[in-house]
Amino acid sequence: MPDWIDQISGGDVRALARAATAIENHAPEAAGLLRQLRDRTGHAIIAGITGPPGAGKSTLVDALARAIRRERKTVGILAVDPTSRVSGGAILGDRIRMQDHHSDPGVFIRSLATRGASGGLARATADLARLLDGSGKDYVMIETVGVGQDEVEIASVADITVLVLVPGMGDDVQAIKAGIMEIADIFVINKADHPGADRVEHEIQAVLTLGPRPDGWIPPIIKTVATDSSGVDRVLEAIDGYATHRRNAKSQILNPKSGFSIDHLGVAVKSIEAALGIYEGQLGMQVALRETVAHEKVHVAMLPAGGPRIELLEPVEPDSVIGRFLARRGEGLHHVALRVPDLNAAIERLRAAGARLLNEPQTGAGGHRYVFVHPASTAGVLLELIQDT
Repeated sequence: MPDWIDQISGGDVRALARAATAIENHAPEAAGLLRQLRDRTGHAIIAGITGPPGAGKSTLVDALARAIRRERKTVGILAVDPTSRVSGGAILGDRIRMQDHHSDPGVFIRSLATRGASGGLARATADLARLLDGSGKDYVMIETVGVGQDEVEIASVADITVLVLVPGMGDDVQAIKAGIMEIADIFVINKADHPGADRVEHEIQAVLTLGPRPDGWIPPIIKTVATDSSGVDRVLEAIDGYATHRRNAKSQILNPKSGFSIDHLGVAVKSIEAALGIYEGQLGMQVALRETVAHEKVHVAMLPAGGPRIELLEPVEPDSVIGRFLARRGEGLHHVALRVPDLNAAIERLRAAGARLLNEPQTGAGGHRYVFVHPASTAGVLLELIQDT
């Protein structure tokens, strides 16, 4: 394992490819590899490139890779494609796209099959992004499969979401605003040399006027013609700009003297009963609370562990937040919950610092008031803040 880590960090493309295969196939050594790489992550800018089919996402990613290499920086590309019914692999694949980069050691390209996963990503996408980050890449570009307005899973994996649209959509921009329009940090109008580009821009501007973002960021709208790289440098500048905005927001995000304490660790499980076979049956822990939170579509079991607690979360239905998490990542740690003396004050500080909140204060299991903070604002951990009582 140490030799493998050194090879990956040293730029050995074959070692990186073997590691990617192990992660995608859930090989036994994959989990240990990711743990070893954990301390080496956090360097890369992870950008998700999403949008409807036919928007030119692959061409834009290819052009962005060229712009990144001109700056003598490295990039890893994860291209998510539909699954072949014959081979089980990606239908398109990196042999077809971006062929000019095959001899460049500063560009690593991996095609991923969705294998039935929803939301435009493959199940291994998040782990592969961490692998590329830990390998020392300066940028990681994740191109989603392009499934439509519900393709929002990318926001939980990438630091920055780039939404690519094209002329000719017209009112379709309004139709998808409840989905991917709301997660976009940067809007790109590709094929801007075609008629209708100005209309798409006006439609996007109309959506943006519905309300300011809590982090203070104003998503730019950039016109490109990716086939000749027109406007692509501006897209890369916007990606860098938002990355800087996020880093600055993190530097004052929470007051260390405010008396925060860990309330619980949220663990996503397929079955609470099966999990209790370990926690109760083998460890001897006792369940203090069991309930169903209807608006979150989740069954909950709380197990005290000294001061903090372990919260087991079982989805009521596959399309719930926990259900989608299990489909994408499998069982494991879902979030960390901190108890705060003044939730409203904490929320004001977070918003002033530009952090991205996932909800307004709500009432959850046990009657506590809480708010979730996006992993992009907390160094990759979904954070729940709970009002102390």
